[in-house]
Amino acid sequence: MEKFIETMMYRSRWLLAPIYLGLSLALFALCIMFFREMFHLLWDIGTIKETDMVLLILGLIDLAMVGGLLVMVMMSGYENFVSQLDIAEDEEKLGWLGKMDSSSLKAKIAASIVAISSIHLLKIFMGATNYSNDHLMWYVIIHMTFVVSAFAMGYLDKLTKH
Repeated sequence: MEKFIETMMYRSRWLLAPIYLGLSLALFALCIMFFREMFHLLWDIGTIKETDMVLLILGLIDLAMVGGLLVMVMMSGYENFVSQLDIAEDEEKLGWLGKMDSSSLKAKIAASIVAISSIHLLKIFMGATNYSNDHLMWYVIIHMTFVVSAFAMGYLDKLTKH
């Protein structure tokens, strides 16, 4: 009975595969949104104010960073928890693929969240006239919470490795 339970638990990791596949669909949706925003930028290029253009570009950078985060989670998560990716020898392989354990994945996710939050905060500051001081204060507090959390996670990881 014990062997059966252990075998079923081990094989149940494959239930994660559709979740990682779903993340690839989310990446596709993000790609559509990116090019929709790019179209708006190019369509309005002659009439758009400089500040609005910078805000649009920051939004594009934000989408690109979220896309990179999705790829990182999708591929590393699959390799760490489901199965190794069988990539042909003649096909290009990402340098970090197969080298990122769950600890380094967490660190990269935390750093990506801080970077995404930084871009979002910059967008908010550039349009600061639309926000009250209380809203701005809370955005900064939330961002600093991400920064402190990422730092604490990195520090604790460093402590546990020594």
